[in-house]
Amino acid sequence: MAQATAEKTTQPVDAPPKEVSGFNRSGIAGVSNGLMAVLDRVRKVARSDSSVLITGESGTGKELIARAIHKNSARKNGPMVVINCGAIPSELLESELFGHERGAFTGAHRTRIGRFEIADKGTIFLDEIGDMSPDLQVKLLRALQERSFERVGGSQTIAVDIRVISATNKNLTAAIEDNEFREDLYYRLNVIPINILPLRERPEDIMPLVAHFQSGLARRNAEYMPKVFPDSVKQVLSTYEWPGNIRELENLVERLSVLVEGDTVTIADLPGCMTGARANVTPVCVAGVFQNNIGFNEAVESYQKSLITHALNKTGWVKAKAAEMLKMNRTTLVEKIKKMDIEPEDEMPVF
Repeated sequence: MAQATAEKTTQPVDAPPKEVSGFNRSGIAGVSNGLMAVLDRVRKVARSDSSVLITGESGTGKELIARAIHKNSARKNGPMVVINCGAIPSELLESELFGHERGAFTGAHRTRIGRFEIADKGTIFLDEIGDMSPDLQVKLLRALQERSFERVGGSQTIAVDIRVISATNKNLTAAIEDNEFREDLYYRLNVIPINILPLRERPEDIMPLVAHFQSGLARRNAEYMPKVFPDSVKQVLSTYEWPGNIRELENLVERLSVLVEGDTVTIADLPGCMTGARANVTPVCVAGVFQNNIGFNEAVESYQKSLITHALNKTGWVKAKAAEMLKMNRTTLVEKIKKMDIEPEDEMPVF
């Protein structure tokens, strides 16, 4: 991405990213090595009908990755059906998934086709799968194993040809240990895992995303003039924790497009939580520790691990370069890597 060379130099609206050959990005923006590796993996996954489990924090773009898999697959001309398992009450979710017959329960005045049936010959995306009730997990497992089901209140078996992609921001292995998620369902869903890094761990994608969002604003409003982001503002954005991830960044860009009347964004235009302008505001990284009931030692170790992992990924796991970036001795870095059991992931995380 071309960078603004002066405070008043207008940056391009949509800088061309590096491309993975033969792959439709489907609205995904970014230039990091991790993103390129994941897009390449998604391209390979799209060739098959294997189930995919996408994990990552809220707002990291899990649905975009799911849509990219669908749009690059042989099913791209079929439907892609999205259902948020966490947004629908458990007593209604079974009907949403599998449909129901007339009279199946109070209020069922007519037969209704479920999402599985609608997704036939296409893809179904089960978002927030970790919020599904244990009882319904059993029925979902059977439907996935047999690729067939019965509507609620019905006896006719309905066969479907679907590709299943699921996503969650929860730790499902921990949920299995707590008897909140079925282990057999987990392995049925987690054939191909894709983990998405939070935005704070890949700051090199921030400005390409800003350009992407500004390009979208320009398409919707012909009078919109893209804002210039000076280096001082870019520095603030790159060091912010981004608890809302890409969704938070998109909201910020839209907010600035409305409230900044000039052509250049200044530090004063940014929210106080980013600049530390309000002394009584607890930094989001600190607030997260207390909100998640994390102890001091665990929080310190987690932060150290994130710093080290980011440096290793950014330097291609060249430990000498990573140690230089972290301003620490290489031997000390190697010891911490071993102690924290840090290893390269099979799937490079992303958007």
